[in-house]
Amino acid sequence: MLTNISLVTLFVTDQDAAKRFYCDVLGFAEGTDVSMGDGFRWVTVHHPAHPELEVTLMKPGPPLDDAMAEAVTRSLAAGRMGGFGLTTDDCRGDHARLAGLGVEFVQPPAERPYGIEAVLRDNSGNWLVLVEPRPYDGSEFPHG
Repeated sequence: MLTNISLVTLFVTDQDAAKRFYCDVLGFAEGTDVSMGDGFRWVTVHHPAHPELEVTLMKPGPPLDDAMAEAVTRSLAAGRMGGFGLTTDDCRGDHARLAGLGVEFVQPPAERPYGIEAVLRDNSGNWLVLVEPRPYDGSEFPHG
């Protein structure tokens, strides 16, 4: 039986810079950092409260074919790659703190039916959603 998600992959342009961003700026903890041969490096980080879910910081390359690796690299450069969502208990406060550290926000904190949401970019161009959730029943989003 499947029990949980344990690993997600995030493509990055520079593994060292990405690891610094996620650990030093966002407060993640370093996981694994090993060279696997043939220039392949396995780098992971995780939220300190959730070590069971690791984020692999992977450079575009094998196992992607050359065309796909180039497409991912172009998408990162254009700032069009989606990342993941982060939950916060103070979206406005985290926005101010992270903006003060030089983090680029493409959307400042805004009220949404499900909470307060801001969107930032990491230093590889991935966008991350920062959400301070509040209870909602979904009625603001009709299903059709």
